[in-house]
Amino acid sequence: MTYTQLAVTGVVIAVLLDLFVFRTRLVTRKAFWVSYAIIFFFQLITNGMFTGFGIVKYDGDAIVGSTSPEQGAPPFIGDGRISFAPFEDLLFGFALILLSLSLWVLFGRWGISRTPIAGPPMWRKENG
Repeated sequence: MTYTQLAVTGVVIAVLLDLFVFRTRLVTRKAFWVSYAIIFFFQLITNGMFTGFGIVKYDGDAIVGSTSPEQGAPPFIGDGRISFAPFEDLLFGFALILLSLSLWVLFGRWGISRTPIAGPPMWRKENG
């Protein structure tokens, strides 16, 4: 599979899990999209730095756009790139954030770590 196919698959799986499996329905909430806009901005900065400085390189056959050596540095925008990075990175980032937040909401519903407790773990009783 190409990077593009994997990225699209990741988004589809994350959305299906959010809507139909976990039923957290985050993608239907305004608060999620406002939060994601903030994350998106910083993702553009970090992706742009890593790709623009050549720390991370992509195979042109696996992404939309090209990465030919004679081309030099990737373009800031265009040729399938946004802020130097392939647009597929934004898809993966979306899937990662959505899945993480969906699990957080789901675990909160189950009562896992709802109220933080100070001290040693509950399973390790101190004889005092």
